[in-house]
Amino acid sequence: MNRIEKSEITYKKLFCDEIPAAYATDPDFQDILSRFIFGEVFYQGSLDDKMREMITLVVLAANQTLPQIKAHTHAALNVGLTPIEIKEAVYQCAPYLGFPKTLNAISELNEVFKERNIPMPLESQKHVDEDQRLNRGLTMQVEIFGDVIEKNRQNVPANQRHIQDYLSAFCFGDFYTRGGLDLKTRELLTLSIISALGGAENQVKAHVQGNLNVGNDKEIMIAVITHSLPYIGFPRSLNALSCINAIIPE
Repeated sequence: MNRIEKSEITYKKLFCDEIPAAYATDPDFQDILSRFIFGEVFYQGSLDDKMREMITLVVLAANQTLPQIKAHTHAALNVGLTPIEIKEAVYQCAPYLGFPKTLNAISELNEVFKERNIPMPLESQKHVDEDQRLNRGLTMQVEIFGDVIEKNRQNVPANQRHIQDYLSAFCFGDFYTRGGLDLKTRELLTLSIISALGGAENQVKAHVQGNLNVGNDKEIMIAVITHSLPYIGFPRSLNALSCINAIIPE
């Protein structure tokens, strides 16, 4: 198959028989978009369609391209992601994007769930009690990053330790301990989110190492950045690849 045929097959799988609105006003642009994303990028690397749609959703949340979040929530359901998997992927954005942007994305998900008669709220995926957040978060950090966590905490000035405690309890205690997604998936999504932000190269490098530590190899990380490329552009994609190569040289 050529990339035109591939794009038609992929687009139908994701969006059924819906015709892109841009064909009425910008058909050339829509052809470029569809053939690149759905005829080339979707066929690069070993990611399955479910992982691709989760990556797309979190990157769109990072970009705050909200109309596309709605379309890709439908696509995520169409390729077999559960509502819980979709929600957990977007919840994972909160420590990196902040609450307002994450809530904007959640609002788009909820509209689609209502359209498709999915009952809400979904079953809770919380597994941490209030008094466990910090300790469980620290445990998760050590599992992902190793002993460097304790060394880093010892070097933090006293007037900034609360930030490190927030990081452990909130980011890792409140989110990484939740059900719905496994640790390897959460780390790949985090890599996608922070790569989309720009200016977060130190954190990208840290999570490249974190991905390695939890069992995600270089090839799958390259596949994640490749899939993100149409949504975040070449500059941020190349920055992320540079971070991957810095931690895992060829």
